[in-house]
Amino acid sequence: MTNTSLNHALAPRSVALIGASKRPGSLGALVLCNIVTGGFSGAVYPVNPKYTELGGLPCVARVGDLPAVPDLCVIATPAHTIPDLIAEIGAAGGRSVVIITAGIGKEDDLRERMLAAAAEHGVRIIGPNTIGLLAPLVGLNASFTHIPARPGSLALLSQSGAIISSVIDWAEAEGIGFSQIVSLGDMADLDVSDFLSVLAEDANTSAILMYLESIPDASRFMAAAQAAARRKPVIAIRPGRHEAAARAAQTHTGALAGADSVVDAALRRAGVIRVQHLEDLFSAAEICARFAPLERGRVGIVTNGGGAGVLAIDELIDRGCEIAELSQETLSTLEQVLPANWSRANPVDIIGDAKAERYVAALRAVAADPGVDVVLAMNCPTALAAPSDAAQGVVSVVEHGLINGKPVLATWLGEHAAAGARNLLNGAGVATVNTPSKAADAVEMLTRWHRASLLLQRVSTDLVGSDDRASAAAVLEGAARQCRSMLTEPEAKTVLAAYGIAVPHTMTVLRVDDVGEAATQLLAGGGQVAVKMLSSTLTHKSDLGGVVLGLASAKEAVAAAQEIADRLADLGVGAELEGFSVQEMIVRPRAEELLIGITTDPVFGPALMFGAGGVSVEVVRDTTMELLPVDRALAADMIDRTRVSALLAGYRDRPAVDRDAIVLVLMAVSRLVTDFPQINAIDINPVLADADGAVALDARIELNLDADPPR
Repeated sequence: MTNTSLNHALAPRSVALIGASKRPGSLGALVLCNIVTGGFSGAVYPVNPKYTELGGLPCVARVGDLPAVPDLCVIATPAHTIPDLIAEIGAAGGRSVVIITAGIGKEDDLRERMLAAAAEHGVRIIGPNTIGLLAPLVGLNASFTHIPARPGSLALLSQSGAIISSVIDWAEAEGIGFSQIVSLGDMADLDVSDFLSVLAEDANTSAILMYLESIPDASRFMAAAQAAARRKPVIAIRPGRHEAAARAAQTHTGALAGADSVVDAALRRAGVIRVQHLEDLFSAAEICARFAPLERGRVGIVTNGGGAGVLAIDELIDRGCEIAELSQETLSTLEQVLPANWSRANPVDIIGDAKAERYVAALRAVAADPGVDVVLAMNCPTALAAPSDAAQGVVSVVEHGLINGKPVLATWLGEHAAAGARNLLNGAGVATVNTPSKAADAVEMLTRWHRASLLLQRVSTDLVGSDDRASAAAVLEGAARQCRSMLTEPEAKTVLAAYGIAVPHTMTVLRVDDVGEAATQLLAGGGQVAVKMLSSTLTHKSDLGGVVLGLASAKEAVAAAQEIADRLADLGVGAELEGFSVQEMIVRPRAEELLIGITTDPVFGPALMFGAGGVSVEVVRDTTMELLPVDRALAADMIDRTRVSALLAGYRDRPAVDRDAIVLVLMAVSRLVTDFPQINAIDINPVLADADGAVALDARIELNLDADPPR
């Protein structure tokens, strides 16, 4: 279906309801009633062989009897009838179908037959298992929602019909309208990507809201979402944030990377603004529809209650927003128009008896300050001044939601006294948020939108390659020939070193007796060594007691190796010990332990992880993810999103870490997996990083033996 024909389906001039009925409570009766009473001005054709008339409209027995080919056919008949109906619609010239019917699954042949009939006749399907389709701008309610949706400029795409019904109910109470509502259902044919492409070009849609449970085609979704997000805000809620991607992962990266964390990375890369709660969909859409993105979110607060201003500061700082530092000129202006006991700082406390005139003077002064990006007007109900009077003052100075071209948010606290004031502000087009927390969300939304917009405009140009790709290829091919999915630690480090990642000098031996000679060579220059078990099947060495550190002599190294062998034998896995790696100890007492890894998502493919490392990674859980490829800017942004980044900047007597060294490791791992798609997972933990650079102390690499080798 082309965008033109899909546009016709979303704003049809004629609709046929197949399965229309007059039986009370039936699906066909509910949908027909909604179509007829919803104000749709186009032609409506009920189809059911049991009737000759329904709802005052002529009813035909079958699709072939229709007087004209409808723009949209809506099906509400039993599941077993669907394939033949699709063929009949196609033969009659119909091209767009909404299937409300559920129960068309993959376990029988109904779905396959339905799609085969659609393909044969060029019919495109929305659904099945949907609540229907609503096009409020043309008065069409081809659904079984309990109330219609009012016209507006928001588009809603949802895989859940129940969510659509709930959202329409909530939006009606808030006076929010829609340009389009599509219940995606099972997405057997048309999916979210198709509708994103159309809505991106729809002049009647100011923002696109999505409720997503799954994404069937990652590449199509990313392309469509990016194209849409370049034109207008795309805001999504996706449930299942705590679903684990792998219960028994071979790597820390796999254990930490739930499916949701990869989806989060994908949405961020696509420029989609993600929210966590249903009500946030609308507040985010309202804010993004009213205002432009903000590069910085320096907030100037005007309030008649100092406590409310302090609460707002806490909420803003929690979200990474900035509290504006008012200029001396602004402070001088405020000194002239405010009472002697005003706060003389931001928040600007204009005292509890503040009436409209005082709000106007303070707001104008704060908005004029070049160090202020957004203005927050707050009001607490008092007996000294009516909240509605203060609201009227805000209305009088705000034009199109702005003062001096800067966004203005209004937070009137309370409920009984504040209700009328909020209605006044809303009616005048002033953006109102009920709490300091929601005000902070709004500011953070505008700055996040700016970052998302910048990401969409960037072009990656500085991706790191490798001068020794052949060495990595030889190791990977050797493991594949032996049908081994896990590289040994020395093999993994060889692969990393081929891509310029620093690793400790390591020697591999097969027997306990050979450990001493290897240790002697590594200790020749002083220092200490570590002895580690070598196994292609046992991956978590520390958990098995397979690592001994801080060995200062060959004798100690031999004893450590024997100790490891005995411990594994006691655990019943001695046969899986294939030897030992003897490694120089890297002693960097001021270094931070980091984790860098790769996990492969079944939908979006490989994703890069960065965060705090060490043995407690799964407890600390301070990580972030990014889809590949990752360039310098994306790598730097990954670092900034973690809590450990504050430690990397240096503190007390610790100098700042060489961030560029970490960035280069992230880029190298990204390039490695891009070059070798058979790599399924990587776990580099810990990466020691300090002012002198970054070195990978331990590494695991897991292969997908079924993947096609790179060409």
